[in-house]
Amino acid sequence: MEPIETVIVGGGQAGLATSYYLKQAGREHVVLEQAAQAGSAWRSGRWDSFTLVTPNWTLSLPGAEYSGAGRDGFMPRDEIVAYFERYVERFQLPVLYNTRVISIEPLDQQGYRVQTPGRVFTAKNVVIASGLEQLPKTPPFSGEISAGITQLHSSAYRNPASLPDGAVLVVGSAQSGAQIAEELYQRGRKVFLSTSGAGRVPRRYRGKDGFEWLYLSGFFEMTPDKLPVPKERFAPPHISGTKGGHTLNLHQFARDGVTLLGHLRGAEGDKVLIAPDLHENLASADRFEIQFMKMIDGFIQAKGLDAPLEELPQLRDGYEQPMLEELDLKAAGIQTILWATGYTFDYSLVKLPVRDQDGFPIQTRGVTKYPGLYFVGMAWMPSLKSGILAGVGEFAHHIASQIVRVDVPA
Repeated sequence: MEPIETVIVGGGQAGLATSYYLKQAGREHVVLEQAAQAGSAWRSGRWDSFTLVTPNWTLSLPGAEYSGAGRDGFMPRDEIVAYFERYVERFQLPVLYNTRVISIEPLDQQGYRVQTPGRVFTAKNVVIASGLEQLPKTPPFSGEISAGITQLHSSAYRNPASLPDGAVLVVGSAQSGAQIAEELYQRGRKVFLSTSGAGRVPRRYRGKDGFEWLYLSGFFEMTPDKLPVPKERFAPPHISGTKGGHTLNLHQFARDGVTLLGHLRGAEGDKVLIAPDLHENLASADRFEIQFMKMIDGFIQAKGLDAPLEELPQLRDGYEQPMLEELDLKAAGIQTILWATGYTFDYSLVKLPVRDQDGFPIQTRGVTKYPGLYFVGMAWMPSLKSGILAGVGEFAHHIASQIVRVDVPA
């Protein structure tokens, strides 16, 4: 067994930010990353044309805050990967790649035993930074769909040419689903989009990027008890960073020829069963945008900001589409189903009762009741901000300070 003061599990943005602060404080630690290279989530889990959905200024890992000329631009996938590669190299962070953690167990005396396939570490502190997007999620009934239909999770999608010929059914209308659906139909594919209750945010409003308004107004400080829906049902509003950044609108999709559907509720061979909630889902997206405008208008007024009034177009095309309750995939020419249905997480590797009934870590700002055991980089610890690029450094600093027992340099 190899003794070390701190083990960080996961070499994504949260793990690297925590490592940065421990390195600055001169504390012994190692980052265990199961992938082969830095930036793996961006490298292998995003499609070819992917860009940041948030502006470049949100790339703010400690010590490497974005300072380029394109502050309000949207960095493409390969540049995001390079950013993380440079970060590890620049600060000489102690990352061990191809190292998957199998289990974390408490030691009788003090600290934890961290098991990997090839090595065993003993550590006073363990920081879990593996995130909430660990395992692609698809509904159980996907197994009931005919074997002749290609099924892919959105994390495996690369570009339209990589899919079989024919129409595509995209399931899910949050950020990934809406962006992929737009790319497919703009590249000449017939697209069917199974919608959800995800909201819509304008790319720009009253002189600023919509995300920046949300950030400035404190939206990302929101804790689960303040959400209008349970946190399990909250989906990031759809928006795009491609083509310089633009608004995604399901009504525009309908105008452009996309067939909108309610959410899928089952499947039988070549048929999928559809809930009659299309119009409800469209109304949910519309309400989110209206609530966004009211919130930002109120913030601008309260702060006395100089921001010209603006009215956004209110499209209605989606409501003109019928609410289908069944779709014959073969008759519709659908050869591919893309599941943009999100991810799930699993913290069962921690051999302590640190999970609630939903499997979510029991903690306060990432600190558990077990000395030396921490979580970082996930939303709702305690707010949305703790899980986004623009906020991860703040919470990594908090966890590093808990380890060092003093306020480490920011």
